[in-house]
Amino acid sequence: MIENLETLVTLSKTGTMMEASTVLKISQSAVSKRIAVLERYYDRPLIERDGRRVVLTHHGTRLVEQVTPLISELRSVFLEGNALRRGKIIMGVSEAILCSWGPRLFADVRKQMPEVEFSFHAQRSPVVLDRLRSGEYMVGICTGSPDSDTDLQSEVIRLEPMVILPSALQKLTYTIGDELDVITIESRSGAWRSIEDDMRRLNLKRRESLESFFAVAQMALAGFGHGLVPAGVAKTLNVPAAKLISLKAAGLHRPVRFVARKSMFSQPLVQNFYRAIAELAEKI
Repeated sequence: MIENLETLVTLSKTGTMMEASTVLKISQSAVSKRIAVLERYYDRPLIERDGRRVVLTHHGTRLVEQVTPLISELRSVFLEGNALRRGKIIMGVSEAILCSWGPRLFADVRKQMPEVEFSFHAQRSPVVLDRLRSGEYMVGICTGSPDSDTDLQSEVIRLEPMVILPSALQKLTYTIGDELDVITIESRSGAWRSIEDDMRRLNLKRRESLESFFAVAQMALAGFGHGLVPAGVAKTLNVPAAKLISLKAAGLHRPVRFVARKSMFSQPLVQNFYRAIAELAEKI
């Protein structure tokens, strides 16, 4: 029954049988069968079709609201009772971090904690936070402001400088504070809220936005406009430092955070991991 309820919760988030099956790693037929079992058990419809999408009925919505906290707690109990006992840390990491300097950081941490098994999942920061709340991940390494995450414990481990990557790497005559159009990350990303105010302060105007900092950098390199990206992204793409305009001195950076549910953060294994990663992140 639990897996059927979990399927309904997932379907409520994804909106389609196909996306739910992808998240759950089962067939669309299996998703349909699980929902049908629930509807027979509760003797009422829980979903209805809206074109290609699926929406919850009133009864389905109420059921999801009731069981979501319970499922999260069950997952958390599993993690605390199983993964922690085995010395395993399951973490979600922002894609831009795991594609740039993150692996070097985690390799250094592993040298300090060779007895710990690490399991990594690359996601966008908002997804990492959602999966922390749902009990799927133990910790998260993500970006953005912690202001709205009052249900989670969040500690900044690094302030990564932002840089301007000139269009096609052509010489750019620019003084910090001048108005400049840039391509940068879109509003739903974890990083946007943490850089938006400073961009306004520095007179940087978002002309276009993309879902990935690496995509922003590649478009800038191809000459589609100036890109505003984290320094680690530019470094990973081997952009010469002399071609970049650093905004570190101007105070434009994205905060990188260590995040966990409060009950998980208090666990000794997670505490040791946090201390190691906080110390080493400053040296990357």
